[in-house]
Amino acid sequence: MATISDFKSRMIGGGARANQFKCTLTFPSYVSGAVAGVAGRDSEFLCRGAALPGSTIGNTPVNYRGRVVNFGGERTFTPWTVTIYNDTSFAIRDALEIWQNGINNVETNRGRQFPAEYLVDLRVDHLDRNDDVLKSYIIRDAYPTNIGEIALDFGTNDAIAEFTCEFTYQYFNSVGGRFGGNVTADTTA
Repeated sequence: MATISDFKSRMIGGGARANQFKCTLTFPSYVSGAVAGVAGRDSEFLCRGAALPGSTIGNTPVNYRGRVVNFGGERTFTPWTVTIYNDTSFAIRDALEIWQNGINNVETNRGRQFPAEYLVDLRVDHLDRNDDVLKSYIIRDAYPTNIGEIALDFGTNDAIAEFTCEFTYQYFNSVGGRFGGNVTADTTA
């Protein structure tokens, strides 16, 4: 029969903590100068929430002699969302808005013609309690598809404004893990 001691011995490192992480946002070259520098540097501290990305492999059912036989289908990726504290500089939000505006300008409806000009790699690191990286995910060829609203409310006291940003991406690489779980999940293969 399993005991509490058995359970504790299986919880390597005391368990991975959901509040120990770091996001690194990078920006395309046209998001230039101080805005991109400050936003990139501050993202490590002001990204309040994120997720390690997930993926789904669809199912391809085939009928054979009255029985359904299942085969692995195509891989899809859900958008990657981060929640960001907004400081009074608005640096991260400004950088994200400039990024989106380069993809599709709000006034002219024009934008960059080559995806390489606006696609960048983003990163989320899951950390241990000593800030050592347990596992990293590199979100490849990402761009912001949805910059969330910032709710303003006279009744909101003792709270920092925050917003979400949703990124669409091509694939991710995972690096690290106790068993060397280096994985490339690639939609182009």
